Amino acid sequence: MRKPTIRDVAERAKVSLKTVSRVINNEPSVMQATRARVLHAIAELDYEPDPSARNLRSATAFVIGIAYDNPNPYYIISMQNGVLAACRETGFDLQIHPCDASSPLLADELCDWMRRSRLAGLVLAPPMSERMELVDALTARGVKLARIIAAAEDPGDGRPCVWVDDRDAAYEVTEHLIQLGHQRIGFLWGGEEHRSSSERYLGYERALKDYGITLDRHLVVPGDYTFDDGFRGARRLLALRDPPTAIFGSNDEIAAGVLAAAKSTGINVPYDLSIAGFEDSPFSKQSWPPLTTAKQATGDIARAAARLLIAQLRHDQDHPPDTAASVHNQGFVPQLVVRGSTAPPRPRPRPTDTTHDTETG
Repeated sequence: MRKPTIRDVAERAKVSLKTVSRVINNEPSVMQATRARVLHAIAELDYEPDPSARNLRSATAFVIGIAYDNPNPYYIISMQNGVLAACRETGFDLQIHPCDASSPLLADELCDWMRRSRLAGLVLAPPMSERMELVDALTARGVKLARIIAAAEDPGDGRPCVWVDDRDAAYEVTEHLIQLGHQRIGFLWGGEEHRSSSERYLGYERALKDYGITLDRHLVVPGDYTFDDGFRGARRLLALRDPPTAIFGSNDEIAAGVLAAAKSTGINVPYDLSIAGFEDSPFSKQSWPPLTTAKQATGDIARAAARLLIAQLRHDQDHPPDTAASVHNQGFVPQLVVRGSTAPPRPRPRPTDTTHDTETG
């Protein structure tokens, strides 16, 4: 059987082709009774719009893209699903583009991709979204953007964004460890090019200061958002003469690496070592014990960014070019989730020689 067409939907609903198009594009000018009739016909016929054909017929593009550079597959999948959910709600289609955030030619690469794919706009994921020179270059070329960024508050820079308060969430994770009785808390960085990593470190640092705990630089280890760096960083911390009683990994992959390192040396988690992560990825639930973490609603964050972008595109379609779009940025704060990987520390004898074995910057 041939696939149903938009003309079939119009005939079944007894409306014009234009009305069906307006319903598919979720335009507000259609009366509720008419919209319901069209949606009923779409459901009966199992009709699916063809975004590529719609792009070719129209001067308006109905496809958006998401560009990312992140080693965490769970983060990327959640982000894609969030953007795709917004696309399905609004009649848009989605293309994805992994890239190198450090490339000096990234603006040219993204513009070329948009031109070839006839994209209406981009959702920029970290760390590209936090490179203002890239944002400025794309904006100067007329690219419509919505950014996902790590920030303690709305940056108020006039650029559409969804901001995530990693700093406050990291403070809460560190505070949880302190209130359990931990004084020596290690911190494992994610990639320095990601602002989320520095924001999480600032939350950790602020919590220590507020509770009167002196920051020990030997307990802070650089790295990337990977399991392997979590494993290596933990082995480094656990080799200190006065090792930490708790380690806070900048994401759950890092924390899972810490857990593996602890088990490889016979350390009991959580009684000899508490471990906390960030993001609430599958790593945090599937490990044993399950990880205390900060629940970050990555899918909801990405969905909000896509809806922000699509709102801009519709505003530009319906209003004169010199009319400024009303931008309503949205913020998210990850929430502490306490699981079995954290507990009060066991008392242990203080070392006779407190000289540190290693140093980090």
